[in-house]
Amino acid sequence: MSGTFVGMPAFPVAAREAVGDATLRGNLRHATHTIRDKRARAVAELDDWAALREAGRRIKDHTLRHLDRYLVQLEESVTAAGGTVHWAADADEANEIVARLVEETGEREVVKVKSMATQEIGLNEALEARGIHAYETDLAELIVQLGKDRPSHILVPAIHRNRGEIRDIFRSEMGAWGRPAPEGLTDTPAELAEAARLHLREKFLRARVGVSGANFMVAETGTLVVVESEGNGRMCLTLPETLISVVGIEKIVPSWRDLEVFLQTLPRSSTAERMNPYTSMWTGTTDEDGPRTFHLVLLDNGRTDTLADEVGRQALRCIRCSACLNVCPVYERAGGHAYGSVYPGPIGAILSPQLRGTGSEIDASLPYASSLCGACYEVCPVAIDIPEVLVHLRERVVQGGPAVREGNRVVLKPAKGHAAERAAMRAAGWAFARPGALRAGQRLASRSRRLHPRTLPGPGRAWSGSRELPAVPAEPFRDWWQRTHRGKGEAE
Repeated sequence: MSGTFVGMPAFPVAAREAVGDATLRGNLRHATHTIRDKRARAVAELDDWAALREAGRRIKDHTLRHLDRYLVQLEESVTAAGGTVHWAADADEANEIVARLVEETGEREVVKVKSMATQEIGLNEALEARGIHAYETDLAELIVQLGKDRPSHILVPAIHRNRGEIRDIFRSEMGAWGRPAPEGLTDTPAELAEAARLHLREKFLRARVGVSGANFMVAETGTLVVVESEGNGRMCLTLPETLISVVGIEKIVPSWRDLEVFLQTLPRSSTAERMNPYTSMWTGTTDEDGPRTFHLVLLDNGRTDTLADEVGRQALRCIRCSACLNVCPVYERAGGHAYGSVYPGPIGAILSPQLRGTGSEIDASLPYASSLCGACYEVCPVAIDIPEVLVHLRERVVQGGPAVREGNRVVLKPAKGHAAERAAMRAAGWAFARPGALRAGQRLASRSRRLHPRTLPGPGRAWSGSRELPAVPAEPFRDWWQRTHRGKGEAE
């Protein structure tokens, strides 16, 4: 998988720099608290939210178990409706397919509706290398592109920017990309939105090729679905003569009945809306309306490897709502850039190391970018147990072991820098497997508790610098139980 931000250090290093940025922390705190409070109110309106959440989980799990069958059905449905399906094993293959399809039209420009899959594979950069300009049309993506920046949130990629910064970006950069910003542009939301609207309208009316992603693909009809709130998606999906959609293979649902569940849970979990302002659906091509040519590029890029992991595969349920980011205390303080991936926050901490592997410094550190508080699991509309996967991936980083990479079964080596953790886990395993040794250790710890330090030495000093070490009780629980119950409880 491509998409690693070049030169990114491990998460602790990147996060330390981000935490020191007071403006960034203020922007993130205001935005995440606002979104999550609105989401909580929107979800509370539904008495059957728990049932919808469980239905979404079951639909996704069923689809993943039978992914091969549903993908073949999707290809047949799309082809029957007049579209063409392409299969891309990795980022390079997907980029080559899209670039070739654009070149065959003779065009040198494309307009894009926000697609995390294309960001994941670095499509914009690949097209630029072939002399093709890709223009982002989502407002937040436009801000990121004009500012030569990187997205930091799944739903609001420019969440780290405030209105003053956006105004300055529009004033200085819009002219180099097309229509310049109006004279005297202020930082009021209405003026910023109007400047973006005028700038983008020229591109919508001129472009003959559109590139999109999709939130969902319906196998039974070959229908693709994009939900958005600005209308730029509708423009990108209907005005161009050629439409190319790059979609991860996990975005499939079997039927329209299944889709209905997610069209209830996604808007409330992402934008706290009862329904999306724009829900665009298209099935192949038609002579009367829309693009005359439609291509669907089905992207693997590590997803099949992830599917082979019985614990980690639940990350593929993700519907990209970003609810987990908005409640995560780590994301709120570190921001999205520290994760070194287009997928930030809790879901990125489990998805990126599986799609890319844990061989790089940044990917080996991502499973540790969490306090394991469980808030992400509580808000996930498809019940992904992110803390469970985080612990699973930490074990993989520390211990190594069997895994699937590029379709092949391999044995991963332990990551560097975790020798002390491996030794501690082995010692704990040895003690827990020997009740006598465990009992002796507990008694020794209780009898020497007055000698215990209040802070940890060495590397542990950072942990205990903001926490109190738990006090060791004067008597182990087993001894207390034997003394007060004389073993009667176990017999009973």
